[in-house]
Amino acid sequence: MNLDLLRSFFAICEFGSLSKAAEQLHVSQSTLTRQVQTLENEIGGQLLERGHSGVALTAAGHALLEGMRPVVANADIVVSEVRKLARGQKASLRIGYLMSAAGEYLNPALAALRRSHPDTKVHLMDLSPGDLVGALRKGELDVIVLGNINAAIAREFFVRRIATLPVVVAMPETHALADREEIALAELRPDVFVGANSDDIPGFNNWLIQLCRRAGFRPKIVENAKGLTHTLSLLVAENAVTLLPGLVSAFKVPGVTFRPLFRPPATWDLQVAWQRGKIAEPVRELVNLLTKKLQVVAKPTRRS
Repeated sequence: MNLDLLRSFFAICEFGSLSKAAEQLHVSQSTLTRQVQTLENEIGGQLLERGHSGVALTAAGHALLEGMRPVVANADIVVSEVRKLARGQKASLRIGYLMSAAGEYLNPALAALRRSHPDTKVHLMDLSPGDLVGALRKGELDVIVLGNINAAIAREFFVRRIATLPVVVAMPETHALADREEIALAELRPDVFVGANSDDIPGFNNWLIQLCRRAGFRPKIVENAKGLTHTLSLLVAENAVTLLPGLVSAFKVPGVTFRPLFRPPATWDLQVAWQRGKIAEPVRELVNLLTKKLQVVAKPTRRS
């Protein structure tokens, strides 16, 4: 159905007169009459009753007005948003992130973005890495912040590094090495490891296995966790260990401690990713804010 015909019909309904509606729309009355006739032919019935005092809606006209007015209004909104996107503008920004990255990296960038783009509505979603990638792929998110252990991401999206982080060993407080200042990975050969569900953190287990191979052994993965909270709970429940980015060492988790990994040397890159193609200005600004001052590897603070 032609939206312009519907807009003309709405104008006639609003003014109650063909002549007033034609004047408002800057068209001739005969043009407006033909548009109404075209619409009535498409509907298959009369929409307006014409009289000396103006026009009145028929039952079909009332139904069309009430049913299609919100549809046309929504279509206008969609067209406006698409045009903004095509011009590199956007009134909203949908960001997916890892909770552990929010405080130190994302929140300061969002504060600066609010100052430079006060009219941009920001929507935040705390998701697992797997869900972040899926939502970006479907167009449900504009920007995601996540780790770099899945190299395939860079082949699908634009990616830039935010920070290079150290890797820490996460273990129960009762572990024999829990009081050590730092740990060599080879010392964990006898231990069982907690891995990650491949849908939750794609590439994590391969990354873990490759690091352990550099230390001369293959890790025994006792269970694949779904999410960070599940991972930390399994460490205590299974008396297991795992490797995590250093930013999680800021968390105070009962029964769990974090120790720096010093051999083999390992780092974890925190990255921002977005869809290929022309991007909206708020997306560009957020990426620049996140990557403006690249954070170098810092030794994680020891916490127990």
